[in-house]
Amino acid sequence: MLVLTRQQDQDIVIGDGDSQIVLTVVAIRGDKVRLGVTAPPAVPVHRREVFEAIKRERAREQNLPSLGSGPCAGGPGPGT
Repeated sequence: MLVLTRQQDQDIVIGDGDSQIVLTVVAIRGDKVRLGVTAPPAVPVHRREVFEAIKRERAREQNLPSLGSGPCAGGPGPGT
């Protein structure tokens, strides 16, 4: 892990060209640091806890049986 020291209104630049991401220290209040993130639209940006929740939801959706299959999908069931 790279650890950098920045002051308010200073930036960190990741990547270059069209894939450049800029992190800006917007404010420092006590033990809280507010960061601004500028990233291309194709790059999703989430807090860790939101990212983990999205991963769990996607995994749950992949484990569900697909709609439109099985005896409860609207077609005739067994014995009809």
